[in-house]
Amino acid sequence: MRRDVLELDTALSRVVRETRLSLAEVEAIRLLLAGGSVVDWIQLAFRRIEEVDRFLARQLISTSDPIDADRLRYVYNEAVSYLEEYLHTRFPPELRDPEDVREVFLVASRVPGGLKMRRKQLQACMVLKLMHVIHHMEAADLRFQTAISEAQLLELAYRRIMEGGREMRAAGLPVVSFYGSRKTRTSVITKLLVKRENIAATVFDKLRFRIVVEEQTDLIPATQWLVNNLFPFNYVIPGQSHNNLIRPEDLVRFLHDPDMAQVDVPQHLPGHTESGKNEFSGATYRAFNFIVDFPIRIPDSYLSGTSLEMGRVVFVMVEFQLVDAWTARRNEAGENAHHEYKRRQRQVVNKRLMRGTVPKD
Repeated sequence: MRRDVLELDTALSRVVRETRLSLAEVEAIRLLLAGGSVVDWIQLAFRRIEEVDRFLARQLISTSDPIDADRLRYVYNEAVSYLEEYLHTRFPPELRDPEDVREVFLVASRVPGGLKMRRKQLQACMVLKLMHVIHHMEAADLRFQTAISEAQLLELAYRRIMEGGREMRAAGLPVVSFYGSRKTRTSVITKLLVKRENIAATVFDKLRFRIVVEEQTDLIPATQWLVNNLFPFNYVIPGQSHNNLIRPEDLVRFLHDPDMAQVDVPQHLPGHTESGKNEFSGATYRAFNFIVDFPIRIPDSYLSGTSLEMGRVVFVMVEFQLVDAWTARRNEAGENAHHEYKRRQRQVVNKRLMRGTVPKD
């Protein structure tokens, strides 16, 4: 049974006094909880250039690096060209050719003060959405043009994330355990057989990380640290989040300035999300799972023959699971136990191979 809500609220109140979230952080965590897409957003929540710099750093882009700065400008120009040529959008000079691309993030975050300002703010959002898509698309092209293997990329991601785990502990987060694993060949085959779409591209969780914190109230501060230090929230995979552990309404309590919730209407307020739920988990299994396209910088030795306009960053899919210690223990008991999970998988695999029974969606 779930612990008493009053007890949880009392403990949460203590954590709230020690942890504050900006509106941008609240929106980022909401996106993870919902498994949504930033392409559906109509406003950002950046307030200072420093926040934009930190966001770009999680994309492995540094505006102080000439190559990265050129890449950022190139993607911006490509986005504007698409909107002008395909959608016939007309931009004001300060958006068509901004002196500093980072300023566009701030324009996309402003609360509109009139029709003209609203139009400019929406156009800034449109450009950033296109940049998001173009950068990701060209990263996929870059990955195919280099000789680096998937195994090497997963190893680079593993090292970076494990280093992040060490930094997370050093920052004082109450982390009980932080560990990663790679799906075995047998697990991948099983995953393909229990899916309706039995192609390798649909296996999202070849590299998985499980983070266990001391208390349920530590889950939001831990997620805050992850979106601020480890991965870009905008590349969460839509439709692959599962949350029946964190109460989304608790996020507003963490706002640095609670009045912002009234001024800036939240764009997403998801409830418990089931879109990314694993059907083989027990009915009482509780966790917060999401999948992120994690950025990896290609070593220079693999970039010979490629255009620097395509950048130096590619992506690999990584699954993250967050859970508190009490829930983690309960998740290993009864129908939630791992051997029961595997037993249910084997039943479906056997039926499909023997009788051609198609797995349920």
